Amino acid sequence: MSPKRRRRVREEGEPTREMDQMSPAERFEAAKAQRAVDSSARSAFADSLGFSLDDFQWEALEAVEGGESVLVAAPTGAGKTVVGEFATYLAVGRGTRAFYTTPIKALSNQKFMDFQKRFGEESVGLLTGDTSINPGAPVVVMTTEVLRNMIYAGAPLDDLTHVVMDEVHYLADRFRGPVWEEVMIHLPQRVSVIALSATVSNAEEFGAWMQQVRGTCRVIVSEKRPVPLYQHMIANSHLFDLYAPGSSRRAGVNPQLRYEIARSSQPGSGRGLQHNRRGRLQRRESRAGVLMTLQRAHLLPAIVFIFSRAACDDAVQQVAASPLVLTTPEEARQIRDAVDEAMEQIPVTDHVVLGLHRWASALERGIAAHHAGMLPVMKETVERLFTRGLIKAVYATETLALGINMPARTVVIESLQKWNGVAHVQLSAGEYTQLTGRAGRRSIDREGHAVVLYQGRVEPEEVASLASKRTYPLISAFRPTYNMVVNLLARSSRASTREVLESSFAQFQADRGVVEFAREAARVKKHMDEVASHVKCEYGDALEYFQLREELSGLEKSSARARSAVVRQDMEKDLRRARRGDIVAYQPGRATRYGVVIRPADEGRAPRIDVIGTDMKIHDVIISQKMRAFAVVGSMKIPMGRDLRKRVVREKVAGEIRRRVRSGALDAPRRSAHRDDPTIAYMRDEIRHHPVHRCPQRESHAAMGHEWARARKEYLRTVERINERTDTVAKEFDRVCAVLESLGFLDGDRVTTAGQQLRRVFGERDLLVVHAVRCGAWDDLDPAELAAVVSTCVYEARAENNPDTSIPGGANSAIARALDATWRASQEIQQAETSAGATPTPPPDISLVGAMHAWAHGASLTTALQVADLSGGDFVRWVRQVMDLLDQLSHVDQGGLATRARDARRMLVHGVVEWSTV
Repeated sequence: MSPKRRRRVREEGEPTREMDQMSPAERFEAAKAQRAVDSSARSAFADSLGFSLDDFQWEALEAVEGGESVLVAAPTGAGKTVVGEFATYLAVGRGTRAFYTTPIKALSNQKFMDFQKRFGEESVGLLTGDTSINPGAPVVVMTTEVLRNMIYAGAPLDDLTHVVMDEVHYLADRFRGPVWEEVMIHLPQRVSVIALSATVSNAEEFGAWMQQVRGTCRVIVSEKRPVPLYQHMIANSHLFDLYAPGSSRRAGVNPQLRYEIARSSQPGSGRGLQHNRRGRLQRRESRAGVLMTLQRAHLLPAIVFIFSRAACDDAVQQVAASPLVLTTPEEARQIRDAVDEAMEQIPVTDHVVLGLHRWASALERGIAAHHAGMLPVMKETVERLFTRGLIKAVYATETLALGINMPARTVVIESLQKWNGVAHVQLSAGEYTQLTGRAGRRSIDREGHAVVLYQGRVEPEEVASLASKRTYPLISAFRPTYNMVVNLLARSSRASTREVLESSFAQFQADRGVVEFAREAARVKKHMDEVASHVKCEYGDALEYFQLREELSGLEKSSARARSAVVRQDMEKDLRRARRGDIVAYQPGRATRYGVVIRPADEGRAPRIDVIGTDMKIHDVIISQKMRAFAVVGSMKIPMGRDLRKRVVREKVAGEIRRRVRSGALDAPRRSAHRDDPTIAYMRDEIRHHPVHRCPQRESHAAMGHEWARARKEYLRTVERINERTDTVAKEFDRVCAVLESLGFLDGDRVTTAGQQLRRVFGERDLLVVHAVRCGAWDDLDPAELAAVVSTCVYEARAENNPDTSIPGGANSAIARALDATWRASQEIQQAETSAGATPTPPPDISLVGAMHAWAHGASLTTALQVADLSGGDFVRWVRQVMDLLDQLSHVDQGGLATRARDARRMLVHGVVEWSTV
């Protein structure tokens, strides 16, 4: 038994049989097996680590050494990356090659440095699209997109034996997720795939798919955290265990926490009560107060997750404005040295626009922000200082939960709601698990802590529900893209390509769903046939009659819902138009109420007004489902806002409303008139004239008849779901092919010259880029102008940005003409996609044109940020993406485009972009 193996047995108390209890044959076999383990590569690798491996790691190492593909699903910090590192160790030892892929460049950079320390600089390479270091090395770290591009470009992979896919659960991402499936499907079968994932609830399903496409896959799941996690809440500046001390989760919420929340909700209960925008009181913990509470409980360092970049920066400034200092003088000195080193890389002229002095001051006090809007050098400095234990509190967006090695003793979540780009939504149990998984540093902390702030709006039961669930299913986001299709058709026929795409995880999941739906359809059909045998009538076809009645009932309900929606829209328009002093009449129930508007609606998604009613009270009025009528029925003069606090003033206002109501001076709230749908009238007439309608026993047939009609409806709905899920990927493939054919990128199964150009261009607007090039939209642009126009096919503006969208050179410039031609190309694509029923390509976005043109001409970062209305980190990231697309265009030789693309890329490489890594 190896020293590591013996130490692991002692530490974990693994049961063993003494040699003298075994038969001679058993002793011989045990010794033989142990010699094989001791002489294995996994044993030598384990002895080099400096810590003992867990059982799931040993099992995974055994599978990898045996040449199997593996899926390892384990919590954050459990050590699953050890399995990926073993694959690279095997490749180096055997003289072959291993690729280690990651979803983001920051994680690629981190693994690159880790592997350099282990294997030496000459044995490790890095490929991230805009960075190429030692690409022929035995171990190459890269983003997943780079490997996909290598496969499509036909790069030599003869000596490749292992591919590690870190954070493989990222394939659920709807924008970039399909790349993971493309790689798994198209890698040579002899290559072992090591997929590393967070704990997901359908790991076995994903592993079954991997086995189908890779030939082998051992699924290894560990739900055991290496560091136990404890759940807490902070209420009224006090830290409480979420669960009752000394009890299990089943015992329920801590009664002390419940009591504190009830007490703090009462008026006059102490500090921390603030008015929200509706004028109500809510309790809010100060950010400095939260850190002081954690410091007293010895729970620092901490990561505080806030789902907004601006809010992260605001949080740092709020704490920096307080007297709180979390560092010692010696720690502050070490931080200052690291900050000075970072600031030397940034031109002094850009220090003000980047807020570097505020950033440095906060860092010295142990406080920092971390989000994508920061310059890479600033983020990297924060990461290094936090890892060294010098930074005590980091306010971060959720992107920090993705792979970067920045564990903390405590994770704090300020709110259980986040903005998903469309609406504010609750955190899912999977997201909560991902975020809190950062808590607890292996070999440093004996326990980790997750803290949720009460803030007057988070119920403990809500937190307990999220903390207790482990439902985090991996759902495929795969769909055929234009670039994917032309690359596949360039090597195969349309029929063969369709078969390849049908092997995706998306179709695998859809097919499994079809099996379940088919079972359900068979069950419902059997029940429907049994009921039908009892529905008989001598007057006519009873099944036909009750089917008509069921269809009429459904049509009446949908018509009523549609009328109700129109009425609500009309009432909402009236409510938005109501102004201060307008008298409104509304019916939240049967009774009509009156009130005068004291606060009109704001520009919210669900507008509401405040009114003083006839009872002198202030009421919220919102157009809910129960609202029957709403109208402005008059107006009156009302006192100023402060005077309305006085009871005597409100009484006078209410009295005047009552007087006007009694006198009949106010209009009555009107109800919207409506007419029946003519289809409904026709169906009613058809039912009245049906033979069964005359049957004296008609209603005695009704119970079974309606049950049959409902069963039929359920059966048809289930069959429709089956049809929707059957061949879903193949149907989308056909729609993509239809678009490509209509625009000249395909001629049957043959990829045309334009299609060959499309093979080299990747991205969400890949088709738009190549179609614009084909149309000559960019032929007259110089390199700087090309960089500016190319940005329209990369950039996606955030809602809060307010850039300068004026066109450099004016409306008659070469850029303006190119933008017009690009927009026309976009419209042609949109028409083709609409005709084929394909997923639409986003239109070009001109928001970055001015800033990119200025930057290409050597403008300072300060100037570029002022034009673009972006943060420094965002601007660098978008410039890098423009450079990446220009790299792709350098392989598309049309009208000198390749040369101009290379020149444009060179013009963008200066200042902060030149020395930043992303």
